[in-house]
Parts: sequence; structure tokens; C-alpha cells
Amino acid sequence: MGKRIGLVITTLFLVAVLAGCSLNEPITEKSTGFWDEYVVYPLSWLITEVADFFNENYGLSIIVVTLLIRFVLLPLMIKQTKSSIMMQRIQPEIKALREKYSSKDQKTQQKLQQETMQLFQKRGANPLAGCMPLIIQMPILLGFYHAIMRTEAISEHNFLWFDLGSADPYYILPLVAGLTTYLQQKIMMGGMDSSANPQMKMLLYIMPVMIVVFAVSFPAALSLYWVVGNIFMIAQTYFITLPMKNKEKDSNDTGGAKK
Repeated sequence: MGKRIGLVITTLFLVAVLAGCSLNEPITEKSTGFWDEYVVYPLSWLITEVADFFNENYGLSIIVVTLLIRFVLLPLMIKQTKSSIMMQRIQPEIKALREKYSSKDQKTQQKLQQETMQLFQKRGANPLAGCMPLIIQMPILLGFYHAIMRTEAISEHNFLWFDLGSADPYYILPLVAGLTTYLQQKIMMGGMDSSANPQMKMLLYIMPVMIVVFAVSFPAALSLYWVVGNIFMIAQTYFITLPMKNKEKDSNDTGGAKK
């Protein structure tokens, strides 16, 4: 969990740096470079096309495209959750193997690795499977972030009470972004005892505060993207992730009771 906190904080820091540096260059069909040509510009084009469909309503376009991207990534998120559940399920067996081969000599460690891999194959588990969805998602989400920040037409339009290219003057969106971030993490934790894991509790409060701090100074278009993405994640956690984990927990409890 400590590594996860460090990764989250590092990612947000890089986002802040990028917002003040490389994101000042507008994205157009003439932009060059693999990242701009094949990731950022296609997403920028999609935002513009959807906005044109809704009579140049770029705020509504950001909402629709954000939801579209989240739905496209949903199978990856489900796969990641299943992988996490499977790895948790076999942790007792992995622990038993480590205790069995506790010696640090090379032959014993090789035997440990062999039997661990055999266990993964037998149970259909892959320790890298939980990382792959994240690796695939990050370029898409970061590319969409770039597209929002670098599409000039977005900054020239407004939505509801705010200008998309300027920070929310009433700080409503930053506060909602922070609140929804907190709720998403709180629901994800479910009934977990946060006092038993102080790092989880720290992350629960650090993330919303950092989101608010960034959103206060970033264009409102980005805050809108965060809010919509968070609401989707709350729904995904409540209706998909938690039921999957609770089903696994009930299954384990029932199996333990039979024993």
C-alpha cells in the first residue's frame, strides 16, 4: 500500500508539472510525434466531434467522452479486480510455500520459484495480470487529460456557471472533485477497519486534498472530467467491484464454516 501511495502522489505531481509546461502547446491535426498523432489528437478530435453533435457544447462533450472511455476501460477494470481477488485467495498457499522454503540458499529459492509458478498455473493466477490493465489505462487517461488541456476550442466555451478554460470562480467543481474522490475511496474500502491499516486511512484523506488543490488552479474542463470520472468509479465500485469482493468473502466464509 505504501508503494501505491507513492505512485499516486508521484503521478499527481507529474500531472501538475505537465500542466504548467508541455501542455501549453495546442493539439491540432498538424501536431507531430507518436504521442500527439496517435493518442492525444484522436481524443481531441473525438471531443470536438461530439461537441459539434451537441451544438458545440464542449462541457457536455467532455461528460459524454469521459463516460465512453470509462465504459471502454470497464472490462479491464473488472479483469484487474478478478486478478486481485484471485491473488488474495492463494496468499495462504504462497505463505505456506515461503515457510516451507525459508532457506536463503540458491537451490531452495529456485525450488520456491518453481513451485510458486506451478501454483499460479494450477489456480489460473497471474501476478502481472493486475498490473496490465493499469498499464493500458494510464496512456489513455493521460492522453484524454492532454486532449482536454490542449484543445483550444474547449477554452473558448463555457458550461453551466463556469468557463471551461478558466478555474471555477466559485470553487464548486474542485470541492465536488475532492468529495467524490473521498467517497470513491471510502466505498472501495467498504467495511475495512482503517485503524488496522493507517496507510489506507492516510490515502483516504491525502488524495481528496491534493485533487482540490490542483483543481482550484486548473481549468474547469479538467475538474469536470475528474468529477464525472469519480462518479463513474463510485458507481462501478458500488455495483461491480464490491459485490465481486463480497461474493468471494462469503464463499471463503462458507468454505471455512464447512471445514
